[in-house]
Amino acid sequence: MAAEPLLEVRDLRKTYMLAGKLVHRAGGDPTQSAGVSVGVDGVSFSLDGGETLGIVGESGCGKTTLARMLLRLIEPDSGEMRFRGQDWRSASGAELRALRRRIQMVFQDPIASLNPRMRVGSIIGEPLAIHEPQLSRADRSTRAAQMLAAVGLGAEVLERFPHEFSGGQRQRIGIARALILRPELVVADEPVSALDVSVGAQILDLLDRLRRELSLTLILISHSLPVVAQLATRVSVMQAGKFVESGAADQVLRAPQHPYTQALIAAVPEIPA
Repeated sequence: MAAEPLLEVRDLRKTYMLAGKLVHRAGGDPTQSAGVSVGVDGVSFSLDGGETLGIVGESGCGKTTLARMLLRLIEPDSGEMRFRGQDWRSASGAELRALRRRIQMVFQDPIASLNPRMRVGSIIGEPLAIHEPQLSRADRSTRAAQMLAAVGLGAEVLERFPHEFSGGQRQRIGIARALILRPELVVADEPVSALDVSVGAQILDLLDRLRRELSLTLILISHSLPVVAQLATRVSVMQAGKFVESGAADQVLRAPQHPYTQALIAAVPEIPA
């Protein structure tokens, strides 16, 4: 019997109301009217444990909206999300807290995602304070130092503030915070787009190493095909809120079927092997 998927998403949708949209009426002057913007339009996929799913598309296609719905940072209008068979979309209370620690996020902007008033040790240890309140402050500090070591930073940074670090170091701190609870699934939303190319490559290597060492499942969201090609085992291409093509990474990137995917690939000089 086939193993149960780690995550199942079915027909997920999210729309936004746009106030003051300009509407032209036949034979009359333009008037202001509310409009609707579709962020995610019927996305479905399943994800097995240990996979890395790359979701790629241009800015504004709905990637970040989808990522935030998967974390329930925003709520979908309709659709279904199940995590290891549990209803993730309707979970609340203790069930929601238990599930939330198993799904964590690495954010795009390592500056905005770290509280500038908190020291690094408190930033990384905060999820432990929420989900494992029985731990002493010393135990949280020890766990934070261990996770910092896993991302290539020393325990001496625990008492420093985020502004004292480079962008790549701040992203390592963000990764340490996401992994401190030992989640099963990590959603990385444009994790290297704010970084220099060489630093971004180091962060991708780090994510791949941690995925193997900690048996993580990874959703990697990016506008960059080379970034997705570096890590993904499967790729879904997103356009205007929909997945227009999905499949094994090699299949999608080497022999794309959809015209939008073909256009994306044609715009890249070369996809890394």
